[in-house]
Parts: sequence; C-alpha cells; structure tokens
Amino acid sequence: MTIYSETASNLSLPAHTFSIAPMLDWTDRHCRYFHRTLSKKALLYTEMVTTGALIHGDQHRFLQFNAEENPVAFQLGGSNPADLAICAKMVADYGYDEINLNVGCPSDRVQNGRFGACLMAQPALVAECVAAMQQAVTIPVTVKSRIGIDHQDSYEELVHFIGTVANAGCKTFIVHARKAWLSGLSPKENREVPPLLYDTVYQLKKDFPHLTIIINGGITTLTEVSQHLDLVDGVMLGREVYQNPYLLMDVDNQIFGCASEPLTRQQVVESLLPYVQQELKTGARLNNISRHILGLFHGQYGGRAWRRYLSENACKSTADENVLLEALKFTIP
Repeated sequence: MTIYSETASNLSLPAHTFSIAPMLDWTDRHCRYFHRTLSKKALLYTEMVTTGALIHGDQHRFLQFNAEENPVAFQLGGSNPADLAICAKMVADYGYDEINLNVGCPSDRVQNGRFGACLMAQPALVAECVAAMQQAVTIPVTVKSRIGIDHQDSYEELVHFIGTVANAGCKTFIVHARKAWLSGLSPKENREVPPLLYDTVYQLKKDFPHLTIIINGGITTLTEVSQHLDLVDGVMLGREVYQNPYLLMDVDNQIFGCASEPLTRQQVVESLLPYVQQELKTGARLNNISRHILGLFHGQYGGRAWRRYLSENACKSTADENVLLEALKFTIP
C-alpha cells in the first residue's frame, strides 16, 4: 500500500518524501494531531512501542489514533519474529498505513531488550523479522537504522545489512546518517557526537536504486530538505520539527507543491480548540496536549510568555481550553 499526495503539477509524491520521526515520549497521538493541523501531506510516525507492551499491555492505549492523523506509520521495537508478526497484525487491524522496525535506537534499555541499533550486527535476524511481519500483513514493513554501530561501521557492512534485509522483502529504509556507539555515549550524545555522513546515504541510493531510501539526522530547514531530495527519495525530520513545529506549515507548499493558504499560529491554536474540548471530556489532561505546542511561537513575539503561561497553568486539574486562549493573548503585539 503506497500513500500518494497530489502536487500542484499533478505528479504524485509518496508521503515518505517528507516524514516526521518517531520520537519516544513525544510523538504520541496528541502530538500527531497537532502536526497534522500544520501539514496534511507529511507522513507521521508513532512513538516506538515494544512487542512486549503490545502483547502483554493495554493494546488500545498504545494503538488508538484519530482518523485525522492519516497517513500514519507505527514503529515497533522487538527482535522475536513470531512476536513481531503478532503485533504487526494488531497494527494493521487498527488501520495504520505502515509498520516500521526500529533498528536505530542505541539506548541501554533498548539494547537490554535485544532490539534497536544492536540489531544491525544481526542482519539475518532483522531479515527474518521483516519476513515474518510481511507474511502477517499487507501494509508495508519498513526499517529505520543507523549507518553502522561501534566498529562495525564500514560501508561494506552497511551494504550487507541493507542487501540482506532487502532480500527479505523490505523496500523502504530510513537511514540516520550517523553511526551509533552502543556503549560510552548517551542516546542524546549519539544524536550529536558521531559525525553526520550524508554521502554514505546518497551512495546507498546509487547502489540500491530500486529501494526507497529516506535520509534522517541533523536536518533543520526545508531548504536542506529540498537539497537532500535531489539525491534520495525522502527526508525525515525529528527534533527540529518538535521544537519549532510551525516550519511544517510550509511543507505542503514547498515540498509537495500543494497550493494552500497557510494558517497563522493563532489560527492553528484556534483550530485545536474543538479537539482539546473533546479530549478533556474523555479524561485527558490539558498538559498532555499543550506540552506538544509549547514551541509553536518559537522565535516569535510573546513566545517565551506563551511557553511560561502554558507550563504554569496547563497542569492544573481545572485547566481547560481557556488556558490556551489566555496564553494566546501574550502573542499579540
């Protein structure tokens, strides 16, 4: 199942052309709903959810999402093919557009669960996992990885990994253009210390022209996105989008070529009010939603006061949509 978006030139660009990275504790369903108000075309990803959490935990809590979020992909963490197949079926039954296997997270907790970046050392196992999931579902199964780990960071080893997993049927790879150190660096340091090697990802596309290659890591502007798209099939942004979400307002125009009138930041907040009201009625707390929009006025008049007012007031048990309206007053000169 390929997701397409129509451009102004009437050509089709897949949603993978621009996507927002899965970010643990950040890209929950409230965050994704907010991001969708800014871009109708970008492909959204869930947080990573482990197979154990899905099989033994509250499945609905992990799997529920709003139809307005589509297109949206679900990221799984795990290394047991049978468990991944079971979870893939759950994900597909809930209506997600894609299942992504995490082979890029370097945290100790993830490594202890035998998944994430450490799986790059076991390409045959990753291939087995992908094959098992594909047998269970009809939606695409994709893989997100690094360019290498520890001292297993040669281009030849990366090619072996990609080739092995591709032979199992994976056609889309999202590649963070940094290696990962499995010990000695924190997850944050692993996003900053190893150098970015974009040329390595470009070379992958040359060597695997039949695969969809998405580049990720250190990209902060839509100008950079456009430059990368000359050499790969798609670009994934992460923390920059979360901290400065309004840049998404230009994605549909600049990347997908869709003619649309952008909303102002104030209009974005107003458009969220019905969603906030509905979620509060079902038991959500305002700060569960408002924490994702703290960066909406990043670099703008009143941005600091906006963040401070929300941080101090959205956590109160009586907080409702009026807190957003009051915070909005600080952003009007």
